[in-house]
Amino acid sequence: MSSRAHSKLPRTLAAPRMVTDGDVGDIDQITSSLFLGRGSVASNRDLLESRLITCIVNASSKIPNYYWPQFEYVKVSVADTPRAPIGLYFDTVADKIHSVNREQGTTFVHCSAGVSRSATLCIAYLMKFHHVCLLEAYRWVKARRPVIKPNVGFWEQLIDYECQLFGKSTVKMVQTPYGIEPDVYEK
Repeated sequence: MSSRAHSKLPRTLAAPRMVTDGDVGDIDQITSSLFLGRGSVASNRDLLESRLITCIVNASSKIPNYYWPQFEYVKVSVADTPRAPIGLYFDTVADKIHSVNREQGTTFVHCSAGVSRSATLCIAYLMKFHHVCLLEAYRWVKARRPVIKPNVGFWEQLIDYECQLFGKSTVKMVQTPYGIEPDVYEK
């Protein structure tokens, strides 16, 4: 991360504790009040409580909410397909994560694998409330959860969102031998 972009990140983003349980990549800490991971974690009440989770954002259309009374639940029922309108949820989910943080709570965002939908929502949150560009938000989340890879349609929606927030985009979609991809995937 560049020093310019790093200087924009609040102290709460400066030194996250890398957290995993079970298989590597089940749950990872993105900020002091935000975790990202696999949907299977949502069924592990002890693990959620050990991370002081108070709100669960379920970005899956197939994984049920458990509705344990100690957690607040937000359901974002979208498919992991390029045409799914995940951008409709950027502000709502970002606002909720921010609200939970202000109330001294912690949010866990998940989809099935913690790779595309949930990562996309976390990136949108960082752009909106930590005022970092899309490129830096992606790099931040990728450094903490290396398996993330939002689908092409989600990238297009993130680029549009960045333009709404900042008037420009730091990521471009480019033609590659594998099809159209964001330039952050280029080697």
